[in-house]
Amino acid sequence: MSALLLRALLPWMLFVIAVALIVALVLFIRWRRRRRARMKLQRAVTAVGTEHMIDALVPDGMGGGFHVDFLLFSGHGILIVDVREVQGNIFGGDQMAEWTVIDGAQRMTFVNPQSGLYDRIAAVKAIAGDVPIEGRVVFVRKCQFPKGLPKWALTLDALAVQFPPLETEDAQAAALAQYREAWERLRAAVRPSTMRHMR
Repeated sequence: MSALLLRALLPWMLFVIAVALIVALVLFIRWRRRRRARMKLQRAVTAVGTEHMIDALVPDGMGGGFHVDFLLFSGHGILIVDVREVQGNIFGGDQMAEWTVIDGAQRMTFVNPQSGLYDRIAAVKAIAGDVPIEGRVVFVRKCQFPKGLPKWALTLDALAVQFPPLETEDAQAAALAQYREAWERLRAAVRPSTMRHMR
């Protein structure tokens, strides 16, 4: 009886195994695509600096901290990059509390990311001291700002254009040496962040 039952169940067992293998393969392919996209993003952002920290927790001076997606050290000083993965037409401005995204029939709002950026810049400045510190909110998906870009927002492609290497290697080396002490203070103060921004 058990041999007959096994023979009857064998095609179903093979079917279940095949389905499980297909599901596992699909999940692996999706994971690999997301990982490649994340690595491509990291390479594009970190190429702007000579050194970087990713997913850092910057102390806020009151026992807490601010999550920062990227901290970059370059000839321009220290750059804070917050990444947003938003797709569609974005309507936002410097003074607006909320920004709106319209993607086809979908519509959503999110808090103006520039206000949080100001807090992150202040926290980094409190540690690094009197060196140039800039911050940008970088949008990495297919998006447009039909009414114009807010002051501190830009697309990933524009990041390298706004922060190119300095004109000569000597100028770059001199600037890096000038800002090195501040960068090292910042490196010593920050911790790895277990929070990942809602991108």
